[in-house]
Amino acid sequence: MKFFIKTIKIIFIFQLLTSCVPFKDTLYLEKNKDKVADIEINADAYKPYRLQVDDILSVEIKSNNHKDVEVFSKTGDKNSGVVNQDQLYFDGYQIDGFGNIRIPVIGLVNVQGQTVEEVGKLLEKKLLEEYFTPASNLFVNVKLAGIRYTINGEIGSTGTRTVFQDKLNILEAIANSGDIPITGNKKEVVVMRKIPTGYQSETLDLTDANVINSPYFYLKPNDYIYVKPLKQKSTGLGLNGLQTLTTVISLFGIITTTYLLVKSL
Repeated sequence: MKFFIKTIKIIFIFQLLTSCVPFKDTLYLEKNKDKVADIEINADAYKPYRLQVDDILSVEIKSNNHKDVEVFSKTGDKNSGVVNQDQLYFDGYQIDGFGNIRIPVIGLVNVQGQTVEEVGKLLEKKLLEEYFTPASNLFVNVKLAGIRYTINGEIGSTGTRTVFQDKLNILEAIANSGDIPITGNKKEVVVMRKIPTGYQSETLDLTDANVINSPYFYLKPNDYIYVKPLKQKSTGLGLNGLQTLTTVISLFGIITTTYLLVKSL
């Protein structure tokens, strides 16, 4: 019986040491938080984004005469004021595999590697040279049709999302996806990024305030995010003290019942 009790104690201590998730590992930007004021955000976050294949652009062309610009629009000016992902997919200008967008009347325009500001100036110059005069008060506005990203793994809600803003950081993307549950590893969040030559990836530690200095802290269009699960999830043990105690009590009941049944034989 003494051996039996000793065994239960060993199991209990083992579970406490191996299963519980430390409180500090459940917090964002906890490590080095006292030095946040001294951390400079990576300059890459403020560099203009260079367009890539599969990006979708929103192009708005206006002039004094509304009818003059209708021919350059896919569907005309709806003035609905409502923008959604489906509408942008069909009405936006997606960059093809050769880096081009096709605009009515104008035709193919190569935009890969350029910023949206550069594309706007390129279109305006082309339109003024071939279709409009300075008196038309031509206005060309080019925007990236939202930041589209995919998130998977230990997250509240997986899937692909489009956020209609100019900048989006990893914490905002996670918040938009239902947050990382206690079973997710905030120290190992992988961001995979498409580049002209293929893909690059980096593993972020979201518990460390220094993560804001990573070039992957701010997302870029078509980034893929994967949140790794904690090892405790695969073991089936408790993730906190209460769960551990419940598991031990259940295990103790099973062992006790088995011991009494064997002893009675």
